[in-house]
Amino acid sequence: MYIKQKADWAVPESAVTPEKIYLNRRQWLRAAGFAGVGLASWMAAGWPHPARAAIGPYPAPRNDAYVGGRALTPEDEATTYTNFYEFGASKNIWRRAQKLVTDPWSITIDGLVETPMTIDAEDLLRQLGGLEERIYRHRCVEAWAMTVPWSGVALSRLIAFARPAASAKFLRMETFMDPSVAPGQKQDWYPWPYVEGLTLDEASNDLAFLATGIYGKPMPAQNGAPLRLVVPWKYGFKSVKSIARFTFTDQQPVSFWEQLNTKEYGFWANVNPDVPHPRWSQASERLLGSGARVPTQLYNGYAAQVAPLYAGMFPNDKRALFY
Repeated sequence: MYIKQKADWAVPESAVTPEKIYLNRRQWLRAAGFAGVGLASWMAAGWPHPARAAIGPYPAPRNDAYVGGRALTPEDEATTYTNFYEFGASKNIWRRAQKLVTDPWSITIDGLVETPMTIDAEDLLRQLGGLEERIYRHRCVEAWAMTVPWSGVALSRLIAFARPAASAKFLRMETFMDPSVAPGQKQDWYPWPYVEGLTLDEASNDLAFLATGIYGKPMPAQNGAPLRLVVPWKYGFKSVKSIARFTFTDQQPVSFWEQLNTKEYGFWANVNPDVPHPRWSQASERLLGSGARVPTQLYNGYAAQVAPLYAGMFPNDKRALFY
């Protein structure tokens, strides 16, 4: 029997943007200035062609155990203000990201698993079961934040599907590599492809999520289509986009930003308002949409769910878990 427990981020439904507002596609298009415009503008805004949005259906049923605790960020803000260094260092990269072809999309699962494989993304999602929607907070290391309804599946389902060996302790995730469509990957001073990692305990946590959609629709390219990680208690750079490979390993992965500057970006990257970035404070965050600045919470408000993962770790280094 499933017993719903009130999570520490839970708030009354009245405190969250009503579902009908963000699911009303026509209303959003009108507000964004696309009313009466054809499919070309729909594609230009970053949404997948309806005929190619096979993973689904959307909107996925909402899991009310995950409600975010804040009003939703306006959809146009969350889908046009984003980091995706494969397409450039500015926030306004959504137009460039439309060059990324996400159908078909192959995903490799390898390393310390029972049966290494390469599988079509849609086939993999069908194997993992039905989608659900979760509303999560997202906290960028740059001290801005948003609250977003993601559609997808628990990462623990992929772990169960892969059947890792007992010796596997970490999950390494790697994005695509294609400089012909991603101009940022031509910059060879970056350690492409983008790599991130979690311990298997972190990856198995109930909050760890593989997202395929956003705002009741398939994921747009700039937000990480067709499949991205969402780990809401960590800084956003941990939530790798457009995943092409999952590798189960007994070695701690060295992540993209860790390779670039290990003094500023570590492996763990858990949110902590009391541990500043070397170049700015993490005590507060700017909310996309309203521009309001609010206090940052330990583990981004998810401490009750994830703090036990780190009990007793690094007793003599208060910074290690939080950058």
